[in-house]
Amino acid sequence: MSRLLAVLLLAPGVALAQAWPAKAVTFVVPFAPGGGTDISARTVAAKLQQKWGQPIVIENRGGAGGVIGSDVVAKARPDGYTLLIANVGITSINPALYPKLPYDPDKAFAPISLICELPFVLMASPKLPANSVKELVAYAKANPEKVTYASSGQGGSPHLTAELFQLLTGTKMTHVPYKGGGPAMTDLMAGHVDILFASVLEGSGNIRSGKLKGLAVTHAKRNVALPDVPTIAEAGVPGGESGSWIALLAPAGTAPSIIQRISRDVEEAVSAAEVREKLIAQGAVPQASTPKELQALIDKDLARYGKIIRDKGLRAE
Repeated sequence: MSRLLAVLLLAPGVALAQAWPAKAVTFVVPFAPGGGTDISARTVAAKLQQKWGQPIVIENRGGAGGVIGSDVVAKARPDGYTLLIANVGITSINPALYPKLPYDPDKAFAPISLICELPFVLMASPKLPANSVKELVAYAKANPEKVTYASSGQGGSPHLTAELFQLLTGTKMTHVPYKGGGPAMTDLMAGHVDILFASVLEGSGNIRSGKLKGLAVTHAKRNVALPDVPTIAEAGVPGGESGSWIALLAPAGTAPSIIQRISRDVEEAVSAAEVREKLIAQGAVPQASTPKELQALIDKDLARYGKIIRDKGLRAE
């Protein structure tokens, strides 16, 4: 009798997972089209669409550092049909950076799976005398606050990566925030600023063409897109691993059976050869996870970046 009861109790959840998806699924990307988060989301969505037999609609809802799009999903019906493509900023920076959010970041979302990691590359203007991380550190120490570092905006992961770099190397540099990575990259190539941390996706082409100097990638392993650029640890800054990652979240309250189904399907999609090749070509590191593993990553980065934000007294612009 107890076995029968267990089967009956499980049956609704199993049926729900089997019936899902019965219609189009929307992936909300809380940033403008064309960036690393958007491109990676579309790459994986194309594979999932084949598996699910239903359209996946990519809805770009940019603004306020990803808060606007995230709020849309936080308030969406928790039925598995509206999901959030999140990055490290959404889950592990914004809760510490913004004094108030329109949703409770601790309760609004349910983790599903990691999709990929987006390592950063430390790039330098051709005009900067330093040609390596060691030379950059020596130059910055000899010229306090003279070296300028660009970022895509106050409090974003590129900015916090630079803050971590200064903390680990004992350097003091001057922050020059921009409204997006594009203008920052343009001024770096023109020599108006000295260095920039940005995703390998954004920087690899300019490094390979010789327009910028690649000093280090902020990942534990060298990146296939930039095989000659050392890791940050190899370059002499152990503990400097940073960057972004992309993951899939659902509104809180979504049935665990649906979350587990999507998590397994994302792992299968990310493992597919054609998806891996596309992500790697973009400078990403394909990496799926369980919901529990994703939550642990979110918590770890929130603690690390939150400390930097508090110590520096940073606030969103």
